Amino acid sequence: MRVLIAEDDAVSRAILKRAVEKLGHECTAANDGLAAWEAYLANPEVDVIISDWMMPGLDGPALCEKVRGYDGKRDGYPFFIFLTALGDKAHLLEGMQAGADDYLSKPLDREELGARLLAATRVTSLHRQLNSQKRELERLNFELFKQARRDPLTKLGNRLRLREDLETLRARVERYGHSYSALLCDVDYFKLYNDTYGHLKGDDVLRRVAEVVLETFRTGDSSYRYGGEEFLAILPEQTLGSAAVAAERLRSAVEGLAIPHEGSPLGVVTVSCGLAELASGAQKTIDDLLKEADTALYEAKDKGKNNVAVYGAQEEAPAAARLREQGPEEG
Repeated sequence: MRVLIAEDDAVSRAILKRAVEKLGHECTAANDGLAAWEAYLANPEVDVIISDWMMPGLDGPALCEKVRGYDGKRDGYPFFIFLTALGDKAHLLEGMQAGADDYLSKPLDREELGARLLAATRVTSLHRQLNSQKRELERLNFELFKQARRDPLTKLGNRLRLREDLETLRARVERYGHSYSALLCDVDYFKLYNDTYGHLKGDDVLRRVAEVVLETFRTGDSSYRYGGEEFLAILPEQTLGSAAVAAERLRSAVEGLAIPHEGSPLGVVTVSCGLAELASGAQKTIDDLLKEADTALYEAKDKGKNNVAVYGAQEEAPAAARLREQGPEEG
């Protein structure tokens, strides 16, 4: 173990240091409580502190209280041992109340020292094991937290993640006046695809469309599986014009996958997209935004599918129309 000694008497300090090292432990010696505290801060791997009671600058109980109150990052538990004069047990309870774990009598008995350090080895080892298990449990809990908010098929956010994110979104809109666009897309003729090719093939289509969704949008955008064959993207600080460009890029990319679909007029899998905007200062809720995106999606479906529609617009968004004229490769 790594042992730190706090002892102001030079002879006692040297004897104790040699005894600790002969027992096979690393040892650092400080000539008062303040120097010991600084050594402790400099070496977060200290396992055991052996401290005299009376020392200049910072006495033993004060050193023990500072060690126990230290909230810095440490992997283990520092086992604290007080040095007491032989027959002087008056301060023993006070030392334990300050946070000490054990005591050693002066003059030093090496067998007693060995027994105390053996007990310290067991205690510090147990604390390290518990800390390791705690970190592993925290990691597993974090993984479970993420899995509970991720759609297992597409790896996009699920409805729980969406609900939590929308609460954050609503707070930002109210506090900072941010604006957002919502893009809701749906795989065209998906039920017919499942009926024709089977649900396993249908799941593969959803995974491939989800990959396109992730690749299409920016890092700051959020994507979710909204339900069934529907996908939702929240696009912060994007106007309907820029969102329409992204929607058209998504529509074109899915068409470009060229996944065969004999039930579709184009003979391949396509998607339809609906767009709505929550502009700064607008008197509507997040639920209103999603309903508008859903309405726009139905408009895109009514136009013949494989389409992009904007809520409240009588015709396709200009940016999307220009991209459609350029063709998928230019878009």
